[in-house]
Formats: sequence, structure tokens, C-alpha cells
Amino acid sequence: MFELKSLSREAIPKALERAERYRLLNEPAVAESICQDILSIDPDHQQALITLVLALTDQFGEAANLGISQVLALVPRLRGEYEGAYYSGIICERQARARLKREYPGAWFDAYDLFLQALEWFAKAEALRPLGNDEAILRWNTCVRLIEGHKLKPRPHDEAEHGIE
Repeated sequence: MFELKSLSREAIPKALERAERYRLLNEPAVAESICQDILSIDPDHQQALITLVLALTDQFGEAANLGISQVLALVPRLRGEYEGAYYSGIICERQARARLKREYPGAWFDAYDLFLQALEWFAKAEALRPLGNDEAILRWNTCVRLIEGHKLKPRPHDEAEHGIE
């Protein structure tokens, strides 16, 4: 079949710029591919890992087969406790937003549960954040506003106990 071609190490900065641009152009699959190319020659490239996480989570709404566990598996590769907590929160928040758009029984309860997980991660990130970095607080507030704006509630206990979705 076809063989993938490798980037040169010198091309990584420009390739990363391209990946970020494709994310902004709402072409996350292209950004994902570019990040995979970068990571194939530099598996520990932190910005490529972060961009890959974001590109994958950009696809949560459209790609039903892309699960949260697939993206969370990238988090241990991030350096730093703050980054791990912050991006785990982003992953949960974006999966929650995707659930809000889907129309299946229990989707809004699932979204609520995922927003709660995001809030836990953002609280951890807030405690670990560098001075002057309030990104986790901004994300926390966004999640709270989405929960309140959509009037999300926990799954009723009788449904949770009986496994009804």
C-alpha cells in the first residue's frame, strides 16, 4: 500500500504551527495527523502532545467512535502534574459538551457526570498552577455556567442503582 514519510527534526516548529492553524480552521483530523508525524520523530514533544489532545477532543462531537479513554491515555506522557490535571479536565469537559449535543437517553446525566469530573481535575490543576496562570479557574467557571445554563442534574438514584441509562 502506501508508506508514510517522515518529517525532519528541523521541520517540527513549522509543522506545529500548521497543526495549530488547522485546529483553528476546524480541521482537527489534519492537526491530529501532523501531531502524529511530529511524535513519530520526537515522542516526548510536549507541545505536539498537547495539540494532539486538543485536536482529538475537537473531534468528540463528530467522531462517535473516539472515546475519552483513548485521549486520557495520552495524559501520562505530559510532563508536570499541573499539565496532567489541567488537560484531564479539558478532556472531560469536551466529552461532556459532546454529550450535550447527542440525543440518547441519559446523555445529559452523562454530561453532568463528566462536568463533575472536569471540575475535580480543574480544582487539582488550580492547586498546582504556576503563579499568574488562572486557566484552570476559567475552565472551572465555564463548566459551572454550562451545568447551570443547561440545568443539568445528577442521575436519579433509582436509575443509577438499576443501571438504567
